[in-house]
Amino acid sequence: MSRSTKKGPFVDPKLLAKVAKQKPDQGAIKTWSRASEVAPEMVGYVFGIHNGRSFIEVRVTEEMVGHRLGEFSPTRKFTRHGGKMQKELELKAAETQKAQAQAAKEAPKK
Repeated sequence: MSRSTKKGPFVDPKLLAKVAKQKPDQGAIKTWSRASEVAPEMVGYVFGIHNGRSFIEVRVTEEMVGHRLGEFSPTRKFTRHGGKMQKELELKAAETQKAQAQAAKEAPKK
């Protein structure tokens, strides 16, 4: 759900204070405030957004204004879908890479 227009966007006051103190090229601003919206004053700064495990550095651009900081720091790591079909696809990809490597080795010898 979106926040009421009467209340305005939520931006952590401590985060705004950090942005006001720091210059855009000084390094990352660490924050745990994933719910804060990206304000126009934040454009050009690098933020270290905590994902529960580590800080992911994100450079804020104009297209990000209005979005939440947490959207740019995923909390879950997607590995892959499993199953029999996935294994078959991986085997085919490995075979084609081996064939390409063989062809590359044989080409200079001729």
